[in-house]
Amino acid sequence: MPENTQIMQNGHKKYTRVWCDGCYDMVHFGHANSLRQAKALGDYLIVGIHTDEEIMRHKGPPVFTAEERYKMVRGIKWVDEVVEGAPYVTSLDTLDKYDCEFCVHGDDITLTADGVDTYHLVKSAGRYREVQRTAGVSTTDLVGRMLLLTKNHFKQGQYEYDVAREHSSSLGQDSFARSPWTGCSQFLPTTQKIIQFSDGKPPKPGDRIVYVAGAFDLFHVGHLDFLEKAKEHGDYVIAGLHTDPVVNRYKGTNYPIMNLHERVLSVLACKYVSEVVIGAPYTVTKDLMDHFKVDVVIHGDTPVMVDEEGTDPYQYPKNVGKFVVVKSGNDMTTERIVERIIRNRQEFQDRNSSKEKKELEVLKSLDAKQNGTAHVHS
Repeated sequence: MPENTQIMQNGHKKYTRVWCDGCYDMVHFGHANSLRQAKALGDYLIVGIHTDEEIMRHKGPPVFTAEERYKMVRGIKWVDEVVEGAPYVTSLDTLDKYDCEFCVHGDDITLTADGVDTYHLVKSAGRYREVQRTAGVSTTDLVGRMLLLTKNHFKQGQYEYDVAREHSSSLGQDSFARSPWTGCSQFLPTTQKIIQFSDGKPPKPGDRIVYVAGAFDLFHVGHLDFLEKAKEHGDYVIAGLHTDPVVNRYKGTNYPIMNLHERVLSVLACKYVSEVVIGAPYTVTKDLMDHFKVDVVIHGDTPVMVDEEGTDPYQYPKNVGKFVVVKSGNDMTTERIVERIIRNRQEFQDRNSSKEKKELEVLKSLDAKQNGTAHVHS
């Protein structure tokens, strides 16, 4: 049990159950980091997830269906249990029903359609804990990036930057948003963050080591199902993540949507992955397989582009009989997610705009209260 597990008067350790809830739409490393911090406050983490109808009513259209969102959260390694269809406003009855001592949420704000803090009940009762949100990412931000795909967001020249800035307000591109919660600063990776996400456990003697490689951009249910199938072929899964230029070469100008460091944390949060190779070579060589003592290389049933020399990047593992193709049973791809966003472009633009507007109204209210308090004490 964690060091912070409480000791009861009779000398027995108290088993602390923690509650988190949310939409968990387009699950990313920011969600995972929040859940990691929540789990560290107790022993058993329960995550409640809202229905599509509730999200639509209070926030706007979700990108993923409820079933997809349930599956993604279950795939995060710090989550012990998922409650489907959790109420949008967190009540004491909900905490009591699942025997949770307190609720945990990030230091941003979540509002109902009427502008009410969804955690006001548990806050008033002293059963609320706050953790630091991960700067540099949000679902709203990722939606904004996809909406800007038509503006060649992957190109980093000044012209493309100016175009993005010009269209930011209508597209909901959060790099330029004014709210400190919706607005995202650039994500700055650190070794500490990677250590926090990593299990740090080497393979055990006798473990069968599986190697997979890819972009894993906008980590989604298709990736999750593939990794689950890959794990069935061994004990220790190593995921090789290609660099942004390599992904750009085989995916096209607008990809990847998430940079290498963002993709690394997203994959590390998956319970089926043991280790990640940051910036893995596109070609799986003998040296790579020998270095990691790889027993089998797994790939999905998607087409593979030849390497820069025009050869099959998986030729060596095929030659030595250590290459297996698995079918995930899920046809979700990063491109399909982008298609969903673009197809419902106006709805997501409105969603992003509405979310920022609500947050700005709360900011004004908080500023007014602080100024009033400061005036009284002056």
